Amino acid sequence: MAEKMLVTQALDERDMLVKKIQDKIAKASFTDVKRHNEKKVIDRRVLEETFRQEAESAYQQIMDLIERFQKLDAAIVASNAATIIHISFGDYTVAGAISLRSRMRGNGSYDDEADFEQSLYIKMKNELDKRLISIENKNKQLETTAESMRLSILGKDSKMKDDKPLEVVAAYVQENTAELVDPLDVHKKVEEIQEKRAKLLSELDTQIKVSNATTFIEI
Repeated sequence: MAEKMLVTQALDERDMLVKKIQDKIAKASFTDVKRHNEKKVIDRRVLEETFRQEAESAYQQIMDLIERFQKLDAAIVASNAATIIHISFGDYTVAGAISLRSRMRGNGSYDDEADFEQSLYIKMKNELDKRLISIENKNKQLETTAESMRLSILGKDSKMKDDKPLEVVAAYVQENTAELVDPLDVHKKVEEIQEKRAKLLSELDTQIKVSNATTFIEI
């Protein structure tokens, strides 16, 4: 007869089984040593027949637990592949949602290498910061040069009524002022990337939990 349970229950039991199976494997004894003229095994200090029964029982318990784990795991995987969740960014199978969440958190097969959104955010932000600092430095240097030009034209203590020579300096400053070339409006884009990323991860978390708490599987 099939056993019915929520995915959350199956997940909890599967996690518990991992520890339980490993614990039983660690504590089990499958071989021992005895002298030919003795009835007890040396390490366990029990009769050979008792040891044989214990070894066979431990092995069978472990295999039964592994089978239980496999059934739970297969049912969870099948459910995740078939169950659809709905978020503001579209519809996903639970399996697809989990995969996307893992990728964006750097928990997948490629670690942080597959967190493309975060890599793009860091690249764009760092490059923008670098360009703005470069612009600031270049324009400071330009202002220093322009001031030297003014002093050269006017003299430190003299004043000229004709401003035309100073217009040359103003034109030089205008022509050589550094400015940002930003076809994407990067400042706005990086904010959008972070906002979308945070919202997507939050919605994925919520809907995966809701799905797990309301979806039944059978094993």
